[in-house]
Amino acid sequence: MGKKILVIEDDPTSQKFFQLVLAKEGYDVITSPNGLEGLRKVREESLDLIILDVMLPGIDGFEICNRLRTELRKTDLPIIMMSAKAQTSDRDAALKVGANAFLSKPVDRLVLLKTISGLFGTDNIQ
Repeated sequence: MGKKILVIEDDPTSQKFFQLVLAKEGYDVITSPNGLEGLRKVREESLDLIILDVMLPGIDGFEICNRLRTELRKTDLPIIMMSAKAQTSDRDAALKVGANAFLSKPVDRLVLLKTISGLFGTDNIQ
């Protein structure tokens, strides 16, 4: 079985994009439409990476990332944050709360896969 990736994204179309792209590369993908459910899945699942949207219902991605790093002590779990706003301030805020990478939406397939490969220390992009 491939590495397990949790995608926390409220847009169903974006969720489907990540599921299709990542499953095709051999990753096991689970999704969550909001931050609270995402945090629950982090507690329940053994994960290798999280892809996290900034703008979510309830609590935003910055707060989720901060909780993952501080409360849940998931310091070694790679987190890729993404936003459609794609402002420098969003990127800086994401890195400040502990994200390993920041991508602009819409996310390019090859950029996504290259970012994931870099975080996993591999270079097997199809």
